[in-house]
Amino acid sequence: MDAKRQLGEFLQTRRSQLRPQDVGLATYGDRRRVPGLRREELALLAGVSASYYSRLEQGQSSNASPEVLDAIARALRLDDAERKHLRELAAGTRGGTTRRRPPERVTPAVRQLVTALGDVPVVVMGRHSDVLAWNAAGHALFAGHLDIAAPDSRQRPNLARLVFLDEHTRELYADWPAKARAVVGTLRMASGCFPDDPLFAGLVGELSMKSARFAAMWADHRVKALGDAVYEMRHPLVGALTVTQQTLRTENDQALVIATTEPGSPSRAALTLLAHSTATSRSAPAERVND
Repeated sequence: MDAKRQLGEFLQTRRSQLRPQDVGLATYGDRRRVPGLRREELALLAGVSASYYSRLEQGQSSNASPEVLDAIARALRLDDAERKHLRELAAGTRGGTTRRRPPERVTPAVRQLVTALGDVPVVVMGRHSDVLAWNAAGHALFAGHLDIAAPDSRQRPNLARLVFLDEHTRELYADWPAKARAVVGTLRMASGCFPDDPLFAGLVGELSMKSARFAAMWADHRVKALGDAVYEMRHPLVGALTVTQQTLRTENDQALVIATTEPGSPSRAALTLLAHSTATSRSAPAERVND
């Protein structure tokens, strides 16, 4: 993925979403040919020359200082996650040696933690949103229709693919668009950290070809930092439940997604039922087949 192009598209998209009245600029009723602010207006707000800002947005400059980036971020009214993404994209434009990254693996310590959480659903995800590990509860909640050993196979499940291309996962979320936007925003944020990663480009290209909804959301350049999110889920085995998905970072910068429910709530009862029914089904002996 081309870092300069990503930086330019991000700036252009954010600029198009700001109206003159949002930043105190008078328009005097003039007819505007472009949505949002003009380049020269944004440059004025940021205190940089219009020609310099234009070169930056067109991918022709790769030496923006932290001070300039901060000024542009203030002018665009970026939030903390968007500011971080802007800095990472700008850093990626400076080039350098492309690093060959080894395959992602879960450390024994993280596997112990995943197992120790027991009936609390947990999923470990890598930088491309690949599922690297899950416990039995996490598998039952998020992907019970898949083989529980799938993360250890060559074709690991991928959260972005599941959300956009898998009907079971789509039906899990009452507000699927909200979940989809969060997945795209997180993936967009990660892509800024690894602009030279061909696997990112391949994943984005595949999803853009197979899902028009993904292509539209990706083009919006929204970013989202990992954190907490509450989702209404509709599980095929235990019905409706409200789940808080909390994301923590491991030492290797992998995402540990933990699903919790309100103590004493119907959602907690449903999650407990799911965990117990899953454990019972796995411990039950296989039926004998008579000859």
